[in-house]
Amino acid sequence: MKRTDRDKELSHRTITRRGLILGGAQLAIAGTLVWRLRDMQLMQSEQFHLLAEENRINLRLLPPTRGLIFDRNGVLLAGNEQNYRVVIKRDDAGDIDLVLDRLSQLIHLSEDDLERARRDLLRHRPFVPVTVAERLSWEEISRVATNAPALPGVTPEMGLSRVYPLREDMAHVVGYVGPVSERDLEALDTPDPVLMIPRFQIGKSGVERAMEDRLRGTAGSQRVEVNAVGRVMRELDRAEGKPGSNLHMTIDARLQNYALQRMQGQSGAAVVMDTATGDILALASAPSFDGNLFVRGISSTDYNALLENEYRPLLNKTIQGMYPPGSTFKMVTALAALDAGETDGEERVFCPGHMDVAGNRFHCWRRGGHGRVGLVSALSESCDVYFYEMSQRCGIDRINAMSERLGLGIRYDLPIPSIAGGLNPTRDWKRRNRNAEWLVGDTVNASIGQGFVLSTPLQLAVMTARLATNKAILPRLLRDPMEQAQPQAASLDLRPEWLRMIRRGMHETVNHARGTAYSSRVVAEGQEMAGKTGTSQVFSITRAERDAGIRQQSDLPWNRRNHALFVNYAPVDAPRIAVAVVIEHGGGGSSAAAPIGRDITLAALNDGIPPLAAYPAPQRNRIRAEQIELEERLRDPQLLRISRA
Repeated sequence: MKRTDRDKELSHRTITRRGLILGGAQLAIAGTLVWRLRDMQLMQSEQFHLLAEENRINLRLLPPTRGLIFDRNGVLLAGNEQNYRVVIKRDDAGDIDLVLDRLSQLIHLSEDDLERARRDLLRHRPFVPVTVAERLSWEEISRVATNAPALPGVTPEMGLSRVYPLREDMAHVVGYVGPVSERDLEALDTPDPVLMIPRFQIGKSGVERAMEDRLRGTAGSQRVEVNAVGRVMRELDRAEGKPGSNLHMTIDARLQNYALQRMQGQSGAAVVMDTATGDILALASAPSFDGNLFVRGISSTDYNALLENEYRPLLNKTIQGMYPPGSTFKMVTALAALDAGETDGEERVFCPGHMDVAGNRFHCWRRGGHGRVGLVSALSESCDVYFYEMSQRCGIDRINAMSERLGLGIRYDLPIPSIAGGLNPTRDWKRRNRNAEWLVGDTVNASIGQGFVLSTPLQLAVMTARLATNKAILPRLLRDPMEQAQPQAASLDLRPEWLRMIRRGMHETVNHARGTAYSSRVVAEGQEMAGKTGTSQVFSITRAERDAGIRQQSDLPWNRRNHALFVNYAPVDAPRIAVAVVIEHGGGGSSAAAPIGRDITLAALNDGIPPLAAYPAPQRNRIRAEQIELEERLRDPQLLRISRA
């Protein structure tokens, strides 16, 4: 049908209107785009320029160089070594599994390594570099660098890692570092940003942990330009961090090595102190372990071996081991009685081999007794009954006060974590902790360092230094190599006549034929020592065991035998060092601890292997054989320079 003119006109109007609407919409959209383009190009150009730069430029934290640790003579105890490693960033890597698979074809990566890398990548932010492998060889790191285009997000780096050149010698004192854990971060209110770097290492034990803030330093920063796959093209800017402070310890590394080797095969501790300054020259806990194992990631096998060792190598026995001090405590009881005016030290007490107190019989170590003894002979022969009697006269309160005055029962402020405070028991302590009243028998036991009394080897060394000097010597482990004046200790104000008797008793312990440590005497002129043996009971032999034929300590299993102790200072006339030795389950102090104490003392005085002339003539052949065996194990050849003419 033919359309009319009117229909044609209506159709034309409709098309024109729709065209105008569509054209207007197009014009509006175009105008908006132009306006937005103008806004972005002119008004927001700086902002988008910065965003583009952020996509092209990465800002990275630079771990600071950890401070070094030296001994008193400048020997390196804790240092840093070059460490080639490979890191990966999740936001640049794309397919993580594919990249890790390619990487494992270039360097050895165990399943544990791969799993740890995946876990760390998911745990941290996408832009944080995660260490996949470290301590790589130059050949391995070169292969990774050569294949970088096929490894998006992967970067080979060279950093520093902690190393302990003296290995076992300093593990308990210096400690070791390890990767930051969640527990470490939770313990801090405001963690240093550098701690967020995966596998960043901080101090975990010893001085490394206690002095972490000084050793760590301050992180630096680096701006680098990267390409589309995250590969570093060039470094744009670098702000170096501040390295950690170096520390100088009072320890003598050679003496420390000697003490540990001298205790080889034993579970024990030895402490050597400078009596003038309180400097700790040796703090040896045996057996030890290699701190480098923890830095590199100790295996389950190695760690379980340390945990299951009955000699407890992970425990720092010098500061954490608490032992009944046994007869090394008798000087405390003697001075408490003198201070109380209960004896003049000259009166003689009869020892029949036991004393009956409150219906209980307390035995002397010599079953037949010592006869009539005064203070000096009671110390040198270690008569228990004499000190039982003195304790009944002066009481536990005065014994406790004198014990603290001599440095026992005190937690010393040293840069090592977990220092034990020992135990000076009081009436209130027993009431609070045992819900019982103090008994007379408790005082009797305490008088010879048994019962509730506990001390650490460090505390026993402090006590010995104070007896040798009449000064409140305090131990110290760090020193300033630039210091001019020696630290001065306050006086203990113990009467000289009292100390003369105590020191004479300790001198005769070692140098009198009836002294308990006579076989460990020193005959070299000017190097004689004064000391005191001690034996602390761990378990008593039961009647059933006696009936079964177990009569002496050597018949018991090792872990039920008595602890052996020895304390001494030397030289007698002008004391320079104080020594404390504890041999766990060693049996008797005179047989197990005193010979070790003598050798360590002579090594300290002679700055090396003791000369044979310092030993009694009948012992020299045996000592020489022991020294030959010892020389093969010593780390420092300088220890062998002493003549044995």
